[in-house]
Amino acid sequence: MLVTVAGPASGGPVAEAAHEVAVSLLGVVQQWLAEPRLEACRLVVVTRGAVAAGRERHADVPDLAASVVWGMIRTAQSEHPDRFVLLDIDPESGTPDLETLLAQVLAAGESQLALRDGEVLVPRVVRSSQGGQIPAVSGFGAGRDWRIDALEGGTLDDVGKAGNPRATRSLEPGEVRIQVHTAGLNFMDVAASLGLAVFEDGLGAEGAGVVVETGPGVERFVPGDRVLGGFPAAFAPLTIADERTLTAVPRAWSFEQAASVPTVFLTAYYGLFDLAGLKAGERVLVHAAAGGVGMAAVQLARHRGAEVYATASHGKWDTLRAMGLDDEHIADSRTLDFADHFRTVTGGHGMDVVLGSLAGDPVDTSLRLLADGGRYIEMGKTDIRDPQQMADAYPGTRYRSFDLKEAGPERTAEMLTDLMQLFDEQTIHPLPVTVWELADLRHALRHMSQGRHTGKNVVRVPAPLDPDGTVLITGGTGTLGSLLARHLVEHHHISHLMLLSRQGPQATAAHQLREDLLTLGATTVTITACDAANKPALT
Repeated sequence: MLVTVAGPASGGPVAEAAHEVAVSLLGVVQQWLAEPRLEACRLVVVTRGAVAAGRERHADVPDLAASVVWGMIRTAQSEHPDRFVLLDIDPESGTPDLETLLAQVLAAGESQLALRDGEVLVPRVVRSSQGGQIPAVSGFGAGRDWRIDALEGGTLDDVGKAGNPRATRSLEPGEVRIQVHTAGLNFMDVAASLGLAVFEDGLGAEGAGVVVETGPGVERFVPGDRVLGGFPAAFAPLTIADERTLTAVPRAWSFEQAASVPTVFLTAYYGLFDLAGLKAGERVLVHAAAGGVGMAAVQLARHRGAEVYATASHGKWDTLRAMGLDDEHIADSRTLDFADHFRTVTGGHGMDVVLGSLAGDPVDTSLRLLADGGRYIEMGKTDIRDPQQMADAYPGTRYRSFDLKEAGPERTAEMLTDLMQLFDEQTIHPLPVTVWELADLRHALRHMSQGRHTGKNVVRVPAPLDPDGTVLITGGTGTLGSLLARHLVEHHHISHLMLLSRQGPQATAAHQLREDLLTLGATTVTITACDAANKPALT
């Protein structure tokens, strides 16, 4: 038999939704186990996107409320072997033929399975090989004075940790030191990782975090403020930024939302308004409009009153339709047919502005699509043309390539102010976000390089451990607890420990353990009698 479980469609707090799912499923499980006629049968419990599965999974689980199902049924499986099967189907594909799939699942003899990209996956415990992850970016021993950079080799697998003395140096006037919480991922990071571009300060150019220190003359921010903006070497625990390239994070925004904003909206704003001079009533073509800059550009161009046309691969057209574009205003980005399509639907007029990040024939095709006085604005770095040669080849048009850095900190500050006002008025909105963990940055770069995303990719940066903080260990005077305490002091230079156990200082080895830890280098060791299962005692 089969039962499908999903979190409430109405949304709401995840904890409440998970409780609702758990209560409902518990009743089903209890009835199933209480029915003697079903003793020889197995119950297949199906979820969709309730667990992370697959090598290149990102951090978020789409149906987090339903993930409680897996914990509950795993417990039931241990108590009632061969009575339950868990199956999680792919959240990014259509509903499979459940009858056929059910037969395959039961024939496999597995108790836990996940369907991803047409393949059935099963959990296995194997020796860790990091799975392409970047090691030592969180937890004990990770440190604070590092960044993620493109190391020698020129492949995505060569992305790894490098020193970052700049992040801990003394602050200059107007500078702000920031603990990075999230960092935005851009195509320039992909290019730099492949050796096609160079970031002097390391990968990452934007993010969101918390101010930890301000330099002389900084008046807009104080330690503790949440900020977003341009962060050099953003894939790092700490970074230093120019005060003028930062703005406050709106109270209702998460750090993930905040990190998705700076580069894409500033790039679209500067390209469309400062360089192209886009006016109300003009026609603008946004290439790769389902990507980060593209989605930002569509919103800003509409705000200006322009008529927006867009290209994207066929698989992303629904994203463009959801943004309000009809099929006359959409074309395929993988062929050159967009020019004929748009020339036809505009009655031969063509485009007044084209915003693209292109190379090769699509650039020339886009230039030919421009009307008299048209402007082609190039954001890419792989096929930059000479403006005068383009003017000679395509009379009556203007070609302009740019890098956002050329705007300078003063203009960046002005644009950020305008953008945050538009967000506050809900004229424009943050983009859909895909979130990755920093350890999975190589996978995120590969995912982005293949053009598989829509919206914005954002990377969570683990908070560094406070070297002056206290580590609390429950069961701290027992065998495992004491071994862990010694390891932390000896190998990770932890100075302050609090060891909890039911006997506390009266435990047989407590006194000797404390003396050993102090000898190894600990500064303070507090041993306290406390039952970790007693919440009032813990608080």
